[in-house]
Amino acid sequence: MIHEQNRPISPHLSIYKPQITTALSILHRISGFALFIGFVVILWWIVYMTYSTNPQQSLLWRAASTDIGMGVIILWSYALFFHLCTGIRHLFLDVGLGFELKTVNWSGWFAVIASLILAIASWCIALSVGGI
Repeated sequence: MIHEQNRPISPHLSIYKPQITTALSILHRISGFALFIGFVVILWWIVYMTYSTNPQQSLLWRAASTDIGMGVIILWSYALFFHLCTGIRHLFLDVGLGFELKTVNWSGWFAVIASLILAIASWCIALSVGGI
């Protein structure tokens, strides 16, 4: 095998200007991992509540009722809607729609704002119905 000496070297990441598409890609992966961890915790909690004699005394129940616990739940619900909106955006990109620079930036910001609106609306509905 012959080694080529004149191959171009890719620049370091610090050379590139941060873009919405890069940030959304990274955050989509992080939100997917957070959703996985959250679903495992919720599944464990459901199983525990099913077999517990006094479910209100569980550590998870007490942690979720604190301000920090509610903050984690709210952030997790935002991650759910963010992952949903960026996933739908990615489906459009998969079929070849929206690759123009202006459209990519617009759809990225739209996904962020739509996920925020969906998260706020779902919490308003949950709190007005009395589910929380």
